[in-house]
Amino acid sequence: MNNMARKRMTPVESPRASELASEPVSASNSARRIAAAPDPEVPAKATRRRFTAAFKLRVLERAERCGEGELGELLRREGLYYSHLSAWRGQRERGALAGLEPRRRGPKPTHRDARDETIRQQAREIARLENKLEQAKTIIDVQKKVSRLLGITLEQPDEENS
Repeated sequence: MNNMARKRMTPVESPRASELASEPVSASNSARRIAAAPDPEVPAKATRRRFTAAFKLRVLERAERCGEGELGELLRREGLYYSHLSAWRGQRERGALAGLEPRRRGPKPTHRDARDETIRQQAREIARLENKLEQAKTIIDVQKKVSRLLGITLEQPDEENS
């Protein structure tokens, strides 16, 4: 199998040398391999590889059992780098399986308190009412000026009633 096909397979799908060697060579097997070959076109947007916790643990166990020179073969076969093993070992030491679970990228969601939402709603309501009050004052001022221009006397509210 060529390198291009090996790189596109997910860690779970990568064929093992023992599996390939155990298959008898025939026209149907080679036709099946050719038909199953991935599309050689490069995808428009690269996707980040995601490894499950079980896969990480399985690879770490195999890496620990590797003898002299076998680690490089394991990494090539799985399409991994040594830095993956280092990072995964650190994750395993910090929190065992929980540390190996993939985490969501990006900003973490903040916990909103119900009181904060109430305060935000009240602030919006206050701003809306202040805007309405300002409009009402402007309308009253315009009405006063129009009444003065036209000579209409307006009733003054009593100081006791206001």
